[in-house]
Formats: sequence, structure tokens, C-alpha cells
Amino acid sequence: MHKIIFYSGKMGYENILLDKEDKISIITINRPESLNALNAKTISEISSALDELNSDATCRVIILTGSGEKSFVAGADIKEFSDFGQEKAEELARNGQNSLFNKIENMTKPVIAAVNGFALGGGLELAMACHIRYASENAKLGLPEVTLGLIPGYGGTQRLPKLVGKGIANEMIFSAKMIPAQRAKEIGLVNEVYPIEELLTKTRELANIIARNSPMAISKAIHAVNLSDTDKGFETEIRYFGELFDLDDKKEGVSAFLEKRKPNF
Repeated sequence: MHKIIFYSGKMGYENILLDKEDKISIITINRPESLNALNAKTISEISSALDELNSDATCRVIILTGSGEKSFVAGADIKEFSDFGQEKAEELARNGQNSLFNKIENMTKPVIAAVNGFALGGGLELAMACHIRYASENAKLGLPEVTLGLIPGYGGTQRLPKLVGKGIANEMIFSAKMIPAQRAKEIGLVNEVYPIEELLTKTRELANIIARNSPMAISKAIHAVNLSDTDKGFETEIRYFGELFDLDDKKEGVSAFLEKRKPNF
């Protein structure tokens, strides 16, 4: 039987739920009254939960999703910054990127977004910061910031072109149009699309497959892949490949292969 531990409300968090099930942890953004929009408190709580899970040796994979079936994250909470000037706006974007979005991308453990419904603005940026994205059939994805006279501020102009290419990224950003889940899969923005009732089950299945593999190797792979579009990528891959040869995970993995058994990482 799976052991599930719930953390929320008075036990630690108000705007998210943190569920731990064996080696898989699920962070659920839980503001259904606002379609799970990101405000400062929610960003802070997700960041704190990630810190907790990154230091938890029992956690191998993290799933990030939204409560309900309508919305993953419908965007940033515009009420919080509607009266900002340039200085406060730059601080908002910088703090958000450093405290959450870049943190997700550079976690030592894989983070999978289970996109259930709207993923707009900061919500799509949050999903793009994750290492893998699965979406429900009712998902709608887009970056509508130019309709507010703004541009994406949580990494959208940087991550979207890397995922779908500059042409499609420009089209999405300039037009501000939402795209359906199947189109998102066609352009490589999400990996797979499932009926809403199957989304979390399918995401867990992938997480369980990943959790059986070497956590040290996966941690190194995350960092190497993140450098794949820089001049440090190849040298980093070579260095990490060599470093892993002296670690226990490699010894267990090779021994298991030679002994025709499953490895125990």
C-alpha cells in the first residue's frame, strides 16, 4: 500500500497542497477561486516546497499541477502589480525568476508539469520551467501579456523559442492567442496529451519509471541538458560522464546489468 502524507493549511501551506507518495511528490496549486493564479505567496510556497523536496532523499520525482479540472495556472495575479512602476516591475520579474522559475529548471530532481486546463502567462511559464510537460485534452496554453501592454516576465521569451523555435514562439507571443493541447503537442510544447481523468495517472506512471533510475545520473543529466545550447554543454557532458564512473550508482547499475537483474538505486 502506498503511504501518502498530506501537508497543507495550518500544517505549513495555504495556497498549495504537498502530497508525498513513495518516491513521488505532488505539488498542487490550490487557489481554485482564482483559477490557481500565481500571487507572491503562492510563488513563495511553491519555492519552499521545492527546497523541502530537493533535500528529501526519499523524493525522486516531483509533479506540479493545479487543483480542479479548469486550470493549471491561469496566469499571474494582476491585482498585485497593476500599479507598479519600472523599478518594482523589474524586481518582481527578477525575484520570481530567481526564486521559482530558474529554481525549477535547475532542480536536482525532475519536475513534471501535469497541465490540467488553462496554462496562461505565468502559468505557461511555470510549465515551461519544468523538465517535462503532460497536458489534459482540455488544456489551453498561451502567453497573453501583449494584450496588457507587457511581455512575459518569468522566462517566457527565453524558454518558448527553445521548445518550439523562434517562428512559432513569435507567433504565440505577438498574437497572444491560446492554443489547444493537441497543437501544443504538435509543436513540442507538451510531450503527451491525455483525457483529464487520466492525466495524473499517466504522469505518475512516467514519474515511477523515472524514479527507478539512478538519481545521481538524472541530476547530472538535468544540468547537462540545461547547458545544451551553450558552449559549455559538451565539456560538461564529458566531465559528468567521467565523474559518474566513480560513484556507487554506476557500480550498482553495471553490476545489475551484468548479473541480469534490476538495479537498486
